[in-house]
Formats: sequence, structure tokens, C-alpha cells
Amino acid sequence: MSDMTQMPDKSALQRRLPIIVIGVAAVLGAILLRDYLSFDTLRDNREALIEFRDANYVLAVLSFITIYILIVGFSLPGAAIATLTGGFLFATFPGALYNVIGATIGATAIFTAARVGFGDKLADKMETGSGLVKQIKDGIDENQWSVLFLIRLVPAVPFFVANLVPALVDVPYRRFVISTFLGIIPGSVVYTSVGAGLGEVFERGETPNLGIIFEPHILLPILGLCALAALPILLKAVRGKEGI
Repeated sequence: MSDMTQMPDKSALQRRLPIIVIGVAAVLGAILLRDYLSFDTLRDNREALIEFRDANYVLAVLSFITIYILIVGFSLPGAAIATLTGGFLFATFPGALYNVIGATIGATAIFTAARVGFGDKLADKMETGSGLVKQIKDGIDENQWSVLFLIRLVPAVPFFVANLVPALVDVPYRRFVISTFLGIIPGSVVYTSVGAGLGEVFERGETPNLGIIFEPHILLPILGLCALAALPILLKAVRGKEGI
């Protein structure tokens, strides 16, 4: 009888172990890797990186994507620097493509860990619940594509939040992967294009403007995409009020 009562706890711990590992890695990474995954590190090692890329292009691409997956998958600091590095080493294109591939795989890893650990149980509670929580769940269910694109496109939404929320409301895998891949393209292209110009930045002894995505000529087009993503939600709300 005691074995039967312990099994659910053990099973729950096993399901949640991956997300626990990711959480611990994120904390340790923030403490131990902050000084290494930085612009200074990229500047100091730029020649070695270029030499490695020129001598082993395919290996350099695979190594870069793998590192990007680890950074995103374990929520480590340095995602912005990694995106700049993609542009610096591989130009805006295909650098942006390598960034998007790595980010999508890493995001899917977090999504999977969160969904296995907590998603099903939380989704059941939301489905059977009432009040504000149930309204939020129903709203997301009715507008999944729009919500998924919005949380990817809005620069103010932290990346890890955009990975966890869909898992906790039971978004289908295919929908999550497609919306992640497409939704992070605009931001990736912006930062990769900045990275592609780092050679001149290094020569001038300056640092890149990582806040470029909030400048009007960049932010306004992204906000336009956000508006397009939000349009179906607004139309449904208006039709609902009008009884259409």
C-alpha cells in the first residue's frame, strides 16, 4: 500500500525533473557565464572565430546552432550576443536562419519540459475551472495563432515566458513550432544585421546598439506585424459585442 502511495509522487518528480534542471541551469548560468557570453568575449575572440569558420564552415555552423540551442534551451544569458555572433560570422543571411533554427529548437525543448512536467495537470485545472483563469484559457484557445504570434513579436515579452505560457495552456506542438519559427524571424533579422556590421564596430572600438529594436524605424514595422496578429482577436471581440 505504501508503494502505491509513493508512486504518483515519484512519477510527478520524474516528469518535472527536466524543467527543474532547466531552472537550475538558468540560475547557475546567470551566475557563472555572465562574463563569458558577452560582447567583450566576442570582440576578444573574433579573429579565432573567423579562422575557425573559414577552416571548418559546416562544423562552425553546426557548433553555432548547438550553442544557440543550449543558450535558449537552458535560458542562459547571452542570447542577444549569440544572435549578433550569427550575423558576424555568417552575415545577415544565412546567419538569421541559423539563429532562428537554434532558437526554435531550444524553445521547443523548454516547451516540452514544461508541458510534460506541468502542462497536462494545469490544462485540466483550467478546463474545469471558472472565473478569470477559465476566461483566459478560453480566450487563448479561440485565438491561439494570434496570441502565439503576438507574444513572439512583442519585444517586451521575455523569451522564456513565450515558451512556457503555450505549454501551460496545452498548445499543440506543431502550432507552437511554426509560430515560434515565424514569429522570431523579424527580431532575429534585426539583430543579425547588426551583427553583420560588427567588423566596423570593432575597428572603431565601440559597442553595438542592442536597443536598436526599440528605435522607431525598426519598432514601428514590428508593431505593424503585432497589429496584424491582433486583428483577428479584435474582430472576434467586436463581433461578439454586436452579436454577429
